[in-house]
Amino acid sequence: MSFNNTNTDILVAGAFAAFTVDLLVYPLDTIKTRLQSPDYKRLYTNVSTNTIERSLFRGLYQGIGSVIIATVPSSGAFFTTYEGVKALLIRANPTLSNGHSVLPTPLIHSAASSIAELVSCFILTPAEVLKQNAQMVSKPRNSTTKAFDGNATLVALRKFNKPSQLWRGYAALAARNLPFTAMQFPMFEHLKKSIQIYRKQHGRYSGTLLETGTITAISAGAAGSVAAIITTPIDVIKTRIMLSAAGEGTDGGMQAAKVVEAHGKDVDAEIKRAQMEARGGRAGGIAVGREIFRTEGVKGLFRGGALRGIWTALGSGLYLSTYESGRSWLENRRTGKKEGPAIG
Repeated sequence: MSFNNTNTDILVAGAFAAFTVDLLVYPLDTIKTRLQSPDYKRLYTNVSTNTIERSLFRGLYQGIGSVIIATVPSSGAFFTTYEGVKALLIRANPTLSNGHSVLPTPLIHSAASSIAELVSCFILTPAEVLKQNAQMVSKPRNSTTKAFDGNATLVALRKFNKPSQLWRGYAALAARNLPFTAMQFPMFEHLKKSIQIYRKQHGRYSGTLLETGTITAISAGAAGSVAAIITTPIDVIKTRIMLSAAGEGTDGGMQAAKVVEAHGKDVDAEIKRAQMEARGGRAGGIAVGREIFRTEGVKGLFRGGALRGIWTALGSGLYLSTYESGRSWLENRRTGKKEGPAIG
């Protein structure tokens, strides 16, 4: 399906889609962060009975405020960049004598989404760091705090000594999102087009907003879940780096060491070294990944993978279906078109 949207249409549709998804799937993201934390066993399990504590499910909306504030501009920047770069590459892609283009369409989608992610991640990183630290703020067992708790964000913010710490983890976030979007968007575009062609061939395609949203949701959900599970190890590394971003010598580093010690290994020096190297970006990410593999094995690198696959399927399906339906609705509203089959 092709659209004739203005940049304003893309910004509004992207922002609305991001806001909607944040509210609905944020609790699953909070649980995933806690599962991937080095303090998971200490904070959220009962060692004597080996059962999950109820604290795992407390304050599931902690830190959402910072994400909503940053997600709106970051998602708008992503879709504006993605659509712009994609259109530019398509126009600049020469056609050979046999009718085929030099650059395959999936490569164009991957390149456009990758460039868009770099722009989006720069805006989103501070909120992501603050969000994940707020998600880990512990509540007393007898706490009556509701799911929405703005104090958790303030508690997390006080741990940071300088603004630059909020951008720690940009490389890890980009390292996770680049392969994720590079895999998701080509699969998404291919699945969406295949479903549309199938329905057109069988005379079932109508082009309504409902059909557009449904096809997009199915395509994006399937593509997103596959990409999410594959990139889980990078997501675990990103979580560890961001949770230690509040500064060296904080409780997080000591708690991480205690968890490793519980595995029967005294590696305080290695933990500190890994955390120091993590500040170096790419090398740090590799060091953290090796530490997780050495202390927790492959299972540690894929911790939270199933939950990540589920919430990404829900989130991506809702996110992109809301985005494309929103674009279609805004275009129809602006041009005065009625719902019906779209060209392309």
